[in-house]
Amino acid sequence: MCLLLGTAEALAHAVTEGDKGYIQEISGVNLLPFMYLGAKHMMTGYDHILFLFGVIFFLYRLQHIAIYVSLFAIGHSTTMILGVYFNVGINSYLIDAIIGLSVVYKALDNLGAYQRWFGFQPDTKVATLVFGLFHGFGLATKIIEYEISPDGLVPNLLAFNVGVEIGQLLALSVILIGMGYWRRTPSFFRHAYTANVAMMSAGFILVGMQLTGYFVS
Repeated sequence: MCLLLGTAEALAHAVTEGDKGYIQEISGVNLLPFMYLGAKHMMTGYDHILFLFGVIFFLYRLQHIAIYVSLFAIGHSTTMILGVYFNVGINSYLIDAIIGLSVVYKALDNLGAYQRWFGFQPDTKVATLVFGLFHGFGLATKIIEYEISPDGLVPNLLAFNVGVEIGQLLALSVILIGMGYWRRTPSFFRHAYTANVAMMSAGFILVGMQLTGYFVS
């Protein structure tokens, strides 16, 4: 139980002590450090990457991928910047649980569950934008934990957001390269169901861990 709670807390408060200490010590405009932190957070934020993986799973044309990734970016950029600027955060456990639910939602969407269960298909573009807003609140919550100096706040936030987008593009590039090879094999459609079930399970595990951490803390 202690190990589970410790892991949940580490996942909910994904700010390394070294990074947190460095940011608390500096003030003024520091664009490169904040760009680095933004890229690092996205590249190591497996919950964001899992959702992104689910979003592009059945997208083949770069035009469609660009639309969905842009909607996700608009969503998380908006709530991240406004959340930090107005100091509006959400409990880390709860927002990470919602982010876990976004992974579950997208996996079920890829499995065609909503069409079978309810007889309709939710608007995937709207869902991507809405969950992007929640992912942005997750980013805002992490930044607020840094207790960064108000001096140079806006430029630093914009730099962090640029870093997030760079990290997202790097992660997306790796995913697309891997998916490109996988899609050309006969096993893709055979294992697509299993892959999305695994993604859904990972989302449920994340939700369970975060809710456990919330109620115990």
